[in-house]
Amino acid sequence: MTPPLGPEDALRTLDEELARGRHLIAAAATLEALDEAETAVLGRRAPFSAVQRGLGGLEEEARRRVGRRTNEVREALRAAVSDRRRALEEDRDARALEDDRIDVTLPGRRLRPGSLHPLSVTMHRIVDIFTRMGYRVVEGPEIETEWYNFDALNIPPDHPARTEKDTIYLDVPGRTDLLLRTETSAMQIRTMERVAPPVFVISPGRVFRQETADPSHSPVFHQVEALAVDEGLSFADLKGTLEAFARSMYGPQVRVRFHPDFFPFVEPGAQLAISCFVCGGRGCRTCKGEGWIELLGCGMVHPNVLKNVGYDPERYTGFAFGMGIERVAMPLYGVPDLRLFYEGDIRFLRQFQGLG
Repeated sequence: MTPPLGPEDALRTLDEELARGRHLIAAAATLEALDEAETAVLGRRAPFSAVQRGLGGLEEEARRRVGRRTNEVREALRAAVSDRRRALEEDRDARALEDDRIDVTLPGRRLRPGSLHPLSVTMHRIVDIFTRMGYRVVEGPEIETEWYNFDALNIPPDHPARTEKDTIYLDVPGRTDLLLRTETSAMQIRTMERVAPPVFVISPGRVFRQETADPSHSPVFHQVEALAVDEGLSFADLKGTLEAFARSMYGPQVRVRFHPDFFPFVEPGAQLAISCFVCGGRGCRTCKGEGWIELLGCGMVHPNVLKNVGYDPERYTGFAFGMGIERVAMPLYGVPDLRLFYEGDIRFLRQFQGLG
């Protein structure tokens, strides 16, 4: 242990430390360097602190003299540190302001206007066409029961669509019948349970399937389903409705064709295809050389569906159809990969500004 200094040596050390400290503090060019200088002159291992610790070994009169000088040196060094810190902080802030300086003489950046997503634009167009025909929009829950999603729509228990390979079932304690809806047709059942004929409704919304995302499939996509029920409705009414829709959506030159297909909730069922609006039916990339683009499934409402909601199938008939919004939008806008709609790439979305 270093022996305590005598009073004269202690006073001389204090004066030397005051001069050294002022020099180190003034020379500090950064706040980090200032912290190091403060530690060097006022830290526990500094000569100043050694003098302070040795005060107890001095005579009373010498202790008063050295103690008084110790306090003066400490306050002087602390004041020097404070002044230097303030100067360095002001210099730092001034540099930051200069670095972030805004040239107010420069013209402002032009804000790009926002726009609706192409899927929203497509859905709004479809809804607008059918509401002008007199259809009413109905919306419902995305979590459905097996009754509304399958049973009431005449989809039998052993149908492949009801397996977990196609449908996303929910793990809810005490319930085994809850699922994410696979189609918005469930709202047709809910509507018919509440409303007596005539019924003319469309149900747009998001649906879910157990599918792997690829250029033409997605586990989450959008549909518009439509239902019409009244006395005397026939396939001719369905055909006329869909022809009017196709020409409103794609242009008056578009032709339509139907070919038979099977869907459990309609009888008879059909697929609607439209002539390619890009090549006029000659064959191109959009229609994959076929000249036709499959658009939607449709048919006359199955009598069992009408019975399930308490309608008399001897008195009432109806038709239904449904389309995927993405499938409608892809050929309409020349989009080759369905996944592009969901990636949020501003370069892709910017192409559709002004559509909506």
